[in-house]
Amino acid sequence: MHAADPSVLGVKNEEARWTPAAEQTPAVRQLDVVLKPLSRPELGDIHMDAPVFAIGRSEQPFASYGSDILSMLSRRHARIFHEGGFLYLADLGSKNGTTLNRVAVGQVPSQLRNGDEICFGGALSYRVQITQALKPRAEPGLTLTLTPESGDSGLAPIVITKFPFLVGKAHPTFSRYKNKPGHGRERSYLSRRHAYIFQKDGQAYIEDLASGNGTFIDGLRLEEHAVLLRDGAVVAFSGKHFAYRVGITRESGDELAPSVTHAPMAGVPTATVAPPPIAGCMPAEALPSDRTKFMAAPTKFLEIFCVGDEPEDDVEPADSAPAGAGAKEPAVERRPRGRAMLLLSELASLLASDEPESGRRRWWKAAAVAGILSALVLTAHFWSASERDLKDAFARGEYARAAGLASRLLDKHPDDVELKAWVTEAALKANVPSWVAKVRARDFDAAKGVLTGMSKLATRDADLRHLIDELQWLSDLERLVSARGGPEAPIRIYADEDGIERLIGRWNDDTGEHQRVLVRIASYVPQFDDWYGEALRHLRRLQSESTVLLPVIERVKANITTELGKDDPDALEPVLRETAEKYPGLGGMDRVREDLARYIEIRREARTGKSGRLFSLLRKARFGTPPFEQSLSALAKSGQLPSADLLRQYEAATQVWKDGNANEAFAGLQKMAAGPWGDAAAQELERWRGVAARFVALHESRNASGFVDQLLAFRESLDADEDVYFLRATAADLNLQKDEAIARAQDAMNRARTLWEEYHRSGAIVASLRIESSVSEQFRTRARLLAEANRYAQQGALIYSQVDAAEAGRWTAIRDEIESEARQQRSALRDLSTVVGPGVLKAKLALLGEANE
Repeated sequence: MHAADPSVLGVKNEEARWTPAAEQTPAVRQLDVVLKPLSRPELGDIHMDAPVFAIGRSEQPFASYGSDILSMLSRRHARIFHEGGFLYLADLGSKNGTTLNRVAVGQVPSQLRNGDEICFGGALSYRVQITQALKPRAEPGLTLTLTPESGDSGLAPIVITKFPFLVGKAHPTFSRYKNKPGHGRERSYLSRRHAYIFQKDGQAYIEDLASGNGTFIDGLRLEEHAVLLRDGAVVAFSGKHFAYRVGITRESGDELAPSVTHAPMAGVPTATVAPPPIAGCMPAEALPSDRTKFMAAPTKFLEIFCVGDEPEDDVEPADSAPAGAGAKEPAVERRPRGRAMLLLSELASLLASDEPESGRRRWWKAAAVAGILSALVLTAHFWSASERDLKDAFARGEYARAAGLASRLLDKHPDDVELKAWVTEAALKANVPSWVAKVRARDFDAAKGVLTGMSKLATRDADLRHLIDELQWLSDLERLVSARGGPEAPIRIYADEDGIERLIGRWNDDTGEHQRVLVRIASYVPQFDDWYGEALRHLRRLQSESTVLLPVIERVKANITTELGKDDPDALEPVLRETAEKYPGLGGMDRVREDLARYIEIRREARTGKSGRLFSLLRKARFGTPPFEQSLSALAKSGQLPSADLLRQYEAATQVWKDGNANEAFAGLQKMAAGPWGDAAAQELERWRGVAARFVALHESRNASGFVDQLLAFRESLDADEDVYFLRATAADLNLQKDEAIARAQDAMNRARTLWEEYHRSGAIVASLRIESSVSEQFRTRARLLAEANRYAQQGALIYSQVDAAEAGRWTAIRDEIESEARQQRSALRDLSTVVGPGVLKAKLALLGEANE
């Protein structure tokens, strides 16, 4: 390790930190450390004043942050600490990890330098700012005495004057009890790194290091953060055996506060500084008995937090170790030597060979080495040039170019972790802003194209592929929300449930990982940070609605499948109506009910075998409800519906009919009338001939006094889809009679309104009238009023739709009221099918205008 020149930093030498009698100065230079937030600037700077700074969900200031951040942090996540004039970062086995300059921090602490970027759990990233500052001298020295709680335990008191102090089975203070009766077994319950005591603000603190059997203060087990040690408290390690009473004294004399130096800075001369050796536990000279007080030497934070070289079994220091032998220095992560350095090392060993050789051979060897070195220099030059181009592109904000450069370099060096980090960052910064803009514009195909382009950069970067998958999931979420009509739109049965279940299921599989990835992307791209919260609000709304509605949808779908399987579709109407009324937020129910009505009508017409409407109904049948479509196909395969060949023949004849070639159309239906389903074809042929005959009669009566009524009646009888030729042929006549037609429409709507008002004045059709076992005069009168009001409203609306659509809108509300009341009355009567006799029920329905019942 390198430190700044002691003369510059105001520190005479490293040993002065451990010499109580060292000459003091009024102030010393120490490190002033500030963590500046990158991912969440609103959280503010963090100033580190203590020798150890704890990162965890219950530590301050993190405990005050939002749940989306806390869910990414572990309870004991990481620690930042001072050691020997340097700053270090240690991860404590956190679930979501810690990174330094986008590289994971492993089991060994990593040194921090000014300008480094650190990230905790993928959620919180900071820039490390290290400066030198004059700090006041330390408070008077602190002495901590741990006196065995039990007088006959055989344990020696422990005196701690220098901090930190590590408690562990391998520490000399406790390892001496390994082979002593009554102590060895209890010692085995200690962890290797059990707990540590450190000084902060003139006070002693203790923190458990996730030991197996715990650390206790006055009988209470410590949790994941450090607590203050108070005078008189009882501290116990792994039970009651190693239990000590805490005694705290402070020296009255001045003592040098532990000084720290700074990592090398530009322009400051450096020198190698060796860390102080860790002395063994030496007994006081005049106390040779078992009641010896052990003067505990300080441990290093590097030893406390470094677990990279942890042995599997106990490894005790030999009692006969030389007094001057220093403890093994814990490993610190360093960048491995590159290929160039390895090659230079091999070349050096080649030239340094001691084997005797001829001069000519030596010259050849020197020439070979020179050639290799030249090639190496050229390679290094081009490599450096590519790396410079990459960094220059980043500095200029040319992220697309930077992504391409980094990707090409990664193709040549596929295992380079740092290059993968460059590719990831550049790809996100180059593409995510455009992707966000396209998703916001609901151009999801273009957004998918952006992600496809990013995927080409991720062929050697699994981390980037993972981030792209997350973006695709977000795109799918927003596509679903958009297809529904926005976040406020209802969930639609047979349209949305599968997509919602798939999206929410993927989120629920690992919510923490989703949050970590989203926060990480946001730390690179500010535009994403501004937007993805909106997408998560859409997700939370979907989660809330789906909790109620998805089970309802499953029940409805199961009922439809069951009743169709029993060939009883009529039983579905009350179920669907009740569901629609009870869950108004469930969309698509109107379409399902319309499909059910169309299916029941086709099924009824098919079973009569003589209806000319069957072919027309089948030709126009379009179902949005899969079970009805499937059931209709099953009916066709079983011969209960006309075959596909007959439907094609009917389609061909209908097309000729729509073109106005009546005789050719008649011939087509006559051929069908001679085969299967001939009665249905004959019925439709009869209808077509009737339309043609009335059209001729209408043409001949153009100058008659009743022409307008005849014209309107004729057009009202036409099928808007199949009889389009005749609608077009009479359009000119209708236009000539427009004023009179509007007057007829006005008259029809006025009659409808009068009858509707009279219906309400009479008291409407109440439940007591519907449930009567006979058709009373009251029911007959009120049913007639409602049916006539409905007939005139439909007639007036039909005329208006042909001549004056704008005026028709003025009557829409009253028409809908009348139609809704008629529909509800018919539905309420059908629900009484088990109470009211079938003859009475049929008569009542007929009075309401439902002649087919």
